Amino acid sequence: MTQTPVDPAAQVASLVDAAGPRVPELLGRVEVLLREAAVEFGPTVGEPASATIAAGGKRLRPLLVLLAAGVGPADDDADPERDLDLVRAAASVELVHSATLVHDDVLDASPLRRGHPTVWATHGRAMATAVGDYLFARAFAELTATGSLEAVRILSRASSALAEGELLQRSDAWNIDVPVERYLHRCGLKTATLFESACALGALQGGAPDDVRQGLGAFGRRIGLAFQLLDDVLDVAGPPERTGKPIGTDLLDGTVTLPLIIARERDASLAAEDLRQVTTPEAAAEICGRIAATGALDEARAQALTMVAEAKDGLPDVGQRRVLELVADSVADRYS
Repeated sequence: MTQTPVDPAAQVASLVDAAGPRVPELLGRVEVLLREAAVEFGPTVGEPASATIAAGGKRLRPLLVLLAAGVGPADDDADPERDLDLVRAAASVELVHSATLVHDDVLDASPLRRGHPTVWATHGRAMATAVGDYLFARAFAELTATGSLEAVRILSRASSALAEGELLQRSDAWNIDVPVERYLHRCGLKTATLFESACALGALQGGAPDDVRQGLGAFGRRIGLAFQLLDDVLDVAGPPERTGKPIGTDLLDGTVTLPLIIARERDASLAAEDLRQVTTPEAAAEICGRIAATGALDEARAQALTMVAEAKDGLPDVGQRRVLELVADSVADRYS
């Protein structure tokens, strides 16, 4: 069966529309706050930070904050003080996400991100490191302004997990024998934790009881894991014009992902590969073709779909449950 990646921007736009008019209004305020935060300390760091923010992305994590908070469709549900705190929380999650991408590009020496030149490519390693640090700092400045110590705890735990996941990925680089359990643990740290935190922050700001907060956090974690699995599938088979990066980027970085883990069990020649010898896009593309030939992409996608189904099954009965289910479906549809 031929599988084609869908347009993620169009996906998220449809989700925002489904949430009712207040969600896009608040997301618009998040965008304003992100732009303001990027330039607060002047042009030296502000210009590359602004370019990172302007490069966009789906803003899926800020959307999860608003949906988990139960933002309703009607204006009479609005509370100016709560809305401001929600905007700050949503922006803080996106700022952390942007910071990690800038730092990842430094570590991976990546020339492109979302089809645009990276800060590392245009300004060098030192500036890119500083920009990532700056975005992290701005994230916690915005979140502190909500006055919620628990919110700061949630995001600080996620940030620590992100760093731990990056260190784990670095220690596993070029190791073809990485077990699937370790891979999933790494994905949980590097990707799922921030999805989980987005939902937990929204539930906290929305005044949800502890059990609902935990349920929404578990929902976010599961769809975050599925998101990463499908991202790894796209690295093997996604068209560069859609993904914004060449096929096989993970292989060139020495990163072993689920499709390769599955494929090596089906093709002994892949298990014997020395990833350090994969040094060109052509070599990476050739191995990606061999991975796809084993059927590993279908198996990886099936595992992601199972995670999405589990996320929907465990979703608490909250105000925007229908749209949260659509978010889960959109994650599954990234490669369908």
